[in-house]
Amino acid sequence: MSPPSKGWLARLLEPIAGFGVTFRTMFVKPTTEFYPEQKVPTAPRYHGRHQLNRYPDGLEKCIGCELCAWSCPADAIFVEGADNTATERFSPGERYGRVYQINYLRCIGCGLCIEACPTRALTMTNDYELAGTSRAGMIYDKWQLLAPLDPDMLAPPHPMYPGATDEDYYRGNITGPAPEQAVGPADDDVEPDPEVRR
Repeated sequence: MSPPSKGWLARLLEPIAGFGVTFRTMFVKPTTEFYPEQKVPTAPRYHGRHQLNRYPDGLEKCIGCELCAWSCPADAIFVEGADNTATERFSPGERYGRVYQINYLRCIGCGLCIEACPTRALTMTNDYELAGTSRAGMIYDKWQLLAPLDPDMLAPPHPMYPGATDEDYYRGNITGPAPEQAVGPADDDVEPDPEVRR
């Protein structure tokens, strides 16, 4: 025995019931964001543009280990490390990131590079405006990614805090520039500290 067929009225109302959501929302005021005139703040942990951080005295946190590049699933990061010398010190460790590039045409914003960084040199900011007019312009280099210098920081290269080791930097024991560095001496006037571990 076949199931009872629907009445003609039920068959007529079936298509109209499908438009129920449409009819319910036709008279609701739309929520429109007027971007870029009104920029809504992002969530605190939003994954935006990357930033290479500095220590309080201005030295770079990046040690050129390339762990961020190895952890990137999209192969968007290129790092080339170099050795610090007695006359040119960019980071407290033995090495620093001489070349650092992020290709934002490939970056998927996953944050795995942030987790891989052993010195917390790489973090992500809330800057989400990453549109560009050329493909080459979407490859950010080290100078576009470095955090700006605070007024009491000295631009590297310069020696480490007198008597400090790279471990003091990594443990957060350096809270500001050395007294002679705060004035901002010329690079050729600075003598390397003999106590610095190489």
